[in-house]
Amino acid sequence: MSDETEHTRRWLINASGVAILSSAIPIAPPYAQTAAAAAPSVPADAAEDVTPVSPATTALADYVAKALDRELPAETVARTKLHALDTLAAMVSGSRLKPGGLAARYVDGLGGKPQAMVIGTGIVTSAVNAALANAMAAHADETDDTNPLIGPVHLGCGAVSAALATAELAGRTGQDLLRAVTVAYDVGAGIGSALGLGLGPRRQHSPSCLMTTFVAAAAAAATLRLDPRQVRHTLSYAAQQASGIGFWTRDHEHVEKAFDFGGMGARNGVMAATMVALGFSGVDDPFIGEENIYTAFAEKPAPEKLLAELGSSHAVFGTTIKKWTVGAPLQSVLDSVAALLEDPGVRADNVKHIRVDMPTASMRIVDNSTSPDLCLQHLVALMIVDRGASFASVHDVARMSDPKVLAIRKLIELVPSQELQLAVPARQAIVQIETADGRSLSHRTTVVRGTAGNPMDAKEIEAKALDLMAPVLGADRATELIATIGHLERIDSVSSLRRLLQA
Repeated sequence: MSDETEHTRRWLINASGVAILSSAIPIAPPYAQTAAAAAPSVPADAAEDVTPVSPATTALADYVAKALDRELPAETVARTKLHALDTLAAMVSGSRLKPGGLAARYVDGLGGKPQAMVIGTGIVTSAVNAALANAMAAHADETDDTNPLIGPVHLGCGAVSAALATAELAGRTGQDLLRAVTVAYDVGAGIGSALGLGLGPRRQHSPSCLMTTFVAAAAAAATLRLDPRQVRHTLSYAAQQASGIGFWTRDHEHVEKAFDFGGMGARNGVMAATMVALGFSGVDDPFIGEENIYTAFAEKPAPEKLLAELGSSHAVFGTTIKKWTVGAPLQSVLDSVAALLEDPGVRADNVKHIRVDMPTASMRIVDNSTSPDLCLQHLVALMIVDRGASFASVHDVARMSDPKVLAIRKLIELVPSQELQLAVPARQAIVQIETADGRSLSHRTTVVRGTAGNPMDAKEIEAKALDLMAPVLGADRATELIATIGHLERIDSVSSLRRLLQA
């Protein structure tokens, strides 16, 4: 064994926290090495793998493996930076909410090698633990981005948390981080479309729960520079861990939902990639065979969509950055209320009746929810009383008992609409307000602010990020962080962000 190989072996043992007892076990080089160097050795008589691999899986794995070396268009880089900023801001603000706080305490209790930061805290822990905690903070409420085209799926909480943790582990640059996040969005969109989630006769899996594992696995595999075969094995381990049952709608405190949508998938994806990087072998193609990803998860499978837009367009452009820090089905409702509030006659003391029409399927999530950022009736009433909505007001549980808010809430009628359920673009809403002085006002939001058809500009997103982060980091540090993410591609080491992101 050469000195270099022995050094590599000891580095990985120390980095992983795993005791390797036998010197005969082949171990991959450090995570910071190239993909070619990272491929685990195999006996000469086993070097030729006879397992068939489909062309689609080959292309997908190759796309992930080459992510850090692929030049991206300037507009894609700019858009990915905005999604990274939006997700990091969600993590910072979420670190002070119950799900984020519990996640930080949990991983701190686990210990682990100091590989990656837990945002909003002073904790440095293993990459797997950091990904779990940061993703739960990112989805500690309804602040993070969502892609309405494939489920919907919350892509950022899995992609950014996994890429960030493994970038720290492997000593990657800001440019590496951006490229890994971009490919994770692309892979998530491709797999989600191929599975046809939510399009079958009945919903077997909750898309956001299921897909975060694949998104995080792609981000981590790209960041660790795994070779194409290792990427396929990572997706195999990801598939075995993927899960998603829709009873998260009965979670009253958003804690399990933060784990289901964020922490679980981020943990699973980073675990899958780091295990493979260490030398774990797996199934060469989890997308084919009698039992595969499609037979396990697809509701209306469309394998041809797996690669349909891979490389030709980027999923960050179809992913919504929310204007309002509330659940995705409520964005159009709050857009409509905001439009109606421009009329000075729409005041708490002059409202007689409020009717809200929204897609039928969305009602199960937002109709009288016990979470303030998911409760339609509470948020509509709150906006009218306050003449707007901020992150602080939306997440103030005590306001759900505010007599002024409750008085308006009694006037609200929620009406399911099959017409809006079928309308394109999706998630439209109509709000009608009858005033005490005899007027009737109505506003229909067709294209939600923040979606691809009506995107927020950089200034709006930066203002949202400042509102989220300043209470935790202070206005000066939050402002510096926003500027730093604005030139993230010029950062030599992702770990240098700890100074700005940790409390």
